[in-house]
Amino acid sequence: MRIFKDTKYDFLRWRWHAIGLSLLVIAIGVGSIAGRGIPMGVEFAGGTVVIAGFDEQPTIEQVRSALSDSFSGQTVVVQTYGDVEFRQVMIRVPEVGEETGNQLGAAAVKVETALREASLGDFEVVGTEIVGPAVGRELTSKGISATLLSLGGILLYLTFRYQLSFAVGAVVATIHDLVITFSFLSFFQVDMTLNVIAAVLTVAGYSSNDTIVVFDRVRENLRGMRRDTLKQVINVSINQTLGRTIITSGTTLFSALALFLFGGEVLRGFAFVLLVGVVTGTYSSVFIAATVVTFWRGKGPAKAAARAPASAATVSPNQPTRRSKPARKARAS
Repeated sequence: MRIFKDTKYDFLRWRWHAIGLSLLVIAIGVGSIAGRGIPMGVEFAGGTVVIAGFDEQPTIEQVRSALSDSFSGQTVVVQTYGDVEFRQVMIRVPEVGEETGNQLGAAAVKVETALREASLGDFEVVGTEIVGPAVGRELTSKGISATLLSLGGILLYLTFRYQLSFAVGAVVATIHDLVITFSFLSFFQVDMTLNVIAAVLTVAGYSSNDTIVVFDRVRENLRGMRRDTLKQVINVSINQTLGRTIITSGTTLFSALALFLFGGEVLRGFAFVLLVGVVTGTYSSVFIAATVVTFWRGKGPAKAAARAPASAATVSPNQPTRRSKPARKARAS
């Protein structure tokens, strides 16, 4: 199905505007991360999470006040959880007790006891999650390693499959997407959980795949557009893949939106990262990755055309030339 036919948009004309917008968002995001930080989920920060379902919905302040004496001086996070009709509250405390033995669940028991003593009505503990500090540090280390290894793998693969300039463009675009994703996590204070890390790695792969589609068409066009500039070749290639990009990104975006709206609280962070990543991944493939390649190669003719097979009509500079038959007849007359 083709939704665009013979489009001739000059995408690279707007590359400076796109880079300026990206730098602005990244600068604000870095400031937000430095000032507010990204809230760490229990998997990374360590602690205890208790989800309680009440017969009558208490206010957040009532729950926080009930826990103030038992967890004095500690940062206690209290927020509503799931659909309003279930009247559930999520409580996260940094205290986990001992790493092993029966003391591991001491904080969860402490939370439940404090809620019952506060007379907030009948409730039931519907979920508990406990992660010790050592496990949190290990998960943090593995999450960072997985992200760095994925970027390194993308760089090596594209260098081998295409050329170094294409590989650098794809990696820069992927890093751009990850930085903006982390910025939005800080803007909206979305917890960094294992689901979010999985979504971040998914965004890295999605962004690279979208960039590869454009670069593959660029490589094909370089063989037939040898006299055109690289900027013209890239613009033509983006226009040729525009329909595919819109269809693929659009379906992925709608799927992530449905997951965000109806997937429940557990999957909300995962879906949020996908929503941001699909938009930034499509945007960076068109503007960021292509712009890096043009900077790397310059404004001259398409240099990668040198890798294209030589035409059969090409004459070697050492090959002797022969006069044509009509020329000999002309001299005879």
